[in-house]
Amino acid sequence: MPYLTTAGLALRSAMATDPFQPASGSLALGALETTDIPVDLSSSSYRTLYRVVTGPIEPGDMLDIDADARVTNNVGYPGGVRYTVGVGWHLWIYDYDNPLKTAGPWWRISAFSGENVTVDMHHMPLHISTLYRMPADWPSGHRPVVVLRADAHSTAWNSNGGADTLDVDPGYGQLTVRHWAPPPAI
Repeated sequence: MPYLTTAGLALRSAMATDPFQPASGSLALGALETTDIPVDLSSSSYRTLYRVVTGPIEPGDMLDIDADARVTNNVGYPGGVRYTVGVGWHLWIYDYDNPLKTAGPWWRISAFSGENVTVDMHHMPLHISTLYRMPADWPSGHRPVVVLRADAHSTAWNSNGGADTLDVDPGYGQLTVRHWAPPPAI
C-alpha cells in the first residue's frame, strides 16, 4: 500500500459507505446499519449508523475521522401528529480484538453534536469530524472500530403511541477513517 507522508506520519484509510454510493476501490468496508432511529424521551438510546473496523493501531497513532448521514422527519405522516425531533450524533470507538466486542467498553471520541429537525425542515444532514490520538494504554496492534451513532428524542415522543421513528436516508452518508502512523522503516 502506498503511503502519503506528512510531518513524519504515514496515511492509511478505510471508509464505510452505503450501497447507494459508488465504491471507492478497496476502501468500501461497510454499509448503512440502520434506516430508522426510534424516537423516545431519552437522549441516550443510540443507534449505530456506520462502523469501520480499522487495521492494527499503535498507541499514539492518529485517526482523522469524517462522517456524514442524513435524517428525515416523517414522524406522524400521514395522518398522525407531526412534531419536532431532537437528534444527537457522535463518534465512538470500541476494541474489535476485545473478546467482548460491542459488549465491551466503548469510548466517545468526539464532542456531542445535536440539532432539532422540525416538520418544516424535514431533511437534516449530520456531519461530524474529529482528530483522535490513540491513548498510551491502547493495546499494541489491536483494531479499533470507529462508529457513527445517533439518537432521536422529543417530549412529544408518545403522541402517536410511542412507536415513531426518524428515517435515516440511504445514499447520503459515509464514514471515513484516515490512520496516521509513523511510516514503516525502509
